[in-house]
Amino acid sequence: MRLFACLSILAAVAASAGAGEVARGPVHAVTELSFRGPALAPAGSPARDIEFHVRFRHAGGAPDLAVHGFWDGGSDFKVRFTPTRPGRWTLSEVRSNRRELAGQRQGDYLTALPSRLPGFWMPDPASPGRRWYVRSDGSHQYIIGNTHYSFLSGYRDGGQPTGNDIARDIARNAEYFKKLRFTLHGDRYPHPQEKPFLDLGGRPTDNGDFSHRPNPQWFRERADVAVRTAFEHDLIADLILAGPDVEDSRATLRAAANGGDPTPWLRYVAARYASFPNVWICLLNEYDIRVPVFTPAEAARFGQIIRRFLPYPTPLSVHPSSKPLWNREFDGLPEWADHHIIQRKIREVPIAADVIDSVWRNAEGSAPRQRPTINDELSYQGEGDRHGESDTIEAHTGAFLGGGYGTTGWKTGNKLGHYFWGKFDPAEHSAADNLKFLRETIDRHMSFWKMTPDLGIFSNQDAGCRGLAWPGEEYVLGTNRAHQGVIAQLPPGQWTVQRHDIVAMQSVTLSETASGRFVFDAPASRALLFHFRKRADATPSSPGKPLRSPGAPPSSRE
Repeated sequence: MRLFACLSILAAVAASAGAGEVARGPVHAVTELSFRGPALAPAGSPARDIEFHVRFRHAGGAPDLAVHGFWDGGSDFKVRFTPTRPGRWTLSEVRSNRRELAGQRQGDYLTALPSRLPGFWMPDPASPGRRWYVRSDGSHQYIIGNTHYSFLSGYRDGGQPTGNDIARDIARNAEYFKKLRFTLHGDRYPHPQEKPFLDLGGRPTDNGDFSHRPNPQWFRERADVAVRTAFEHDLIADLILAGPDVEDSRATLRAAANGGDPTPWLRYVAARYASFPNVWICLLNEYDIRVPVFTPAEAARFGQIIRRFLPYPTPLSVHPSSKPLWNREFDGLPEWADHHIIQRKIREVPIAADVIDSVWRNAEGSAPRQRPTINDELSYQGEGDRHGESDTIEAHTGAFLGGGYGTTGWKTGNKLGHYFWGKFDPAEHSAADNLKFLRETIDRHMSFWKMTPDLGIFSNQDAGCRGLAWPGEEYVLGTNRAHQGVIAQLPPGQWTVQRHDIVAMQSVTLSETASGRFVFDAPASRALLFHFRKRADATPSSPGKPLRSPGAPPSSRE
């Protein structure tokens, strides 16, 4: 699905021919349009000083989207646009404070063709309490993420190159995960020559105080490769705009070299990446504990600024430290975040579930927060946090049962491992195949987006159990230990009952004709899911039929 490259070529060909139609391509794919602007040297500040946006209007009159452009070096300016409906989209307005850009291509159009691309991620208003995300096409995919904080630089501890290939790393992650979180800078492990910003003399620098002067070479050759490849594989690219760790990379929102105004940086990121349906934005990692430290009010102000430049429903939030999980001061500030990012390292199903649910319930506030919640530092496998493979598997099973999502990483020591420098290897991060099995099992069998935490139909369960319910239609019970005689009091009808062992990566059907009082045992496993689905028909087949996901090992019963 290499749509981005194809559309860029189409746009360039149309431009050279001087045609009215500048491009055509699928709905929910990115079209890049090139514009010829003033020739600028590295010592300039175009991200701050040049205002440039294009208004795209659908032939039906709506939507009407204002998309900002960005400087890409020399006299090259780009606008990236993603059509959300089939049909003709006209460049109805091309506005700039520079005469070379103002009005250029105005009146041209592009043609969007029907497609099956899933599109953008949005909180689903139809899901109970808006706990879950939905795509533009109405589909739902469960999210488990991975972390490669500074992998764009290609360096690790000791100043050693990792030898990683950004596109290969993205593609490898997409085999196992649905999201990859990474910073747009080198952070703790910077590249010795190539840098994300330019200082006042036009020299490359890691100092984020110069965030109003992004270096187009860095973003074109590194960040663009990651985001574009992730789009091709439908992997969420979760972009961290400040941080995670060292002052240079955290200073992008301090913006000291621009009088403390981070608006150029926020506008640049929105212009360069917000048209990608797979992009999420994290303003700052651990905004409240590292230098520079920011307040909730400051984080909310940054969120409100970037929202002005986001033409699409790009997921946006900020990452706090572990205490508090989500600062209640945000509840009294103007809306800007569409989801909660939390941080709590957890090993157990019930704790992982309860932590997710507690943020949604907002026990200290007057009303539930009703936004999706993702624990983005749920369990880093490895010696760094002393989380074993089974700890990571159990924690992510619990996050699902709490009505939210989780993110992992591979951490061999403090600031060491894939979670900083990338070069993902599932043989090392050995929980990855189990997390893939968990995610694919949920997607294949469970209408999770209709569910909310609830144990109402179950009795004789133990303290390790947590559950989800779509009342009268579908239920999930999860546990982390052996237990006998669990009871499900099923509503009227016939029910299919499946057991999924996430550690063993085995699935089995316990019954296809269950009804009334159903008694079952939980065998010893740290991550079990029992799934009850009401049958739409009454045609039974033999109970005990094994189920198996593609790529999973055979059940012992096969």
